[in-house]
Amino acid sequence: MLGSFNIRPDIAVKDLARAKDFYGNVLGLKLVADNDEELVFQSGVNKLNVYLSRYAGTNLATYVSWDVDDVDAAVETLRGKRVVFEHYDMPGMKLEGDVHVMDGMRAAWFKDPDGNVLCVSNDKR
Repeated sequence: MLGSFNIRPDIAVKDLARAKDFYGNVLGLKLVADNDEELVFQSGVNKLNVYLSRYAGTNLATYVSWDVDDVDAAVETLRGKRVVFEHYDMPGMKLEGDVHVMDGMRAAWFKDPDGNVLCVSNDKR
């Protein structure tokens, strides 16, 4: 039923101004809507809704992954913008700097200012 529709991830934040800077300036997403309670960014063909919530950052799992062509280049660019990467111990996965590697898949996880887990990956299943 929903397979023909675009996905719009929703990410909770505690501070819209800080989120606007991070998602717009650090990650380079295009801001397409802005009001007192939410921001909407364009990312590829999809939109990312960023909204105010007291529950921001409470999920320990990945909220959003970006499929990129070159994970290492994305990591270097984000590191240049002071993004700090997470390191996880996962079965079968090895760490090369900040990039997790397994069977040709490369991924790097980081958090937004509210602690929401984000990812860049070449996993284009």
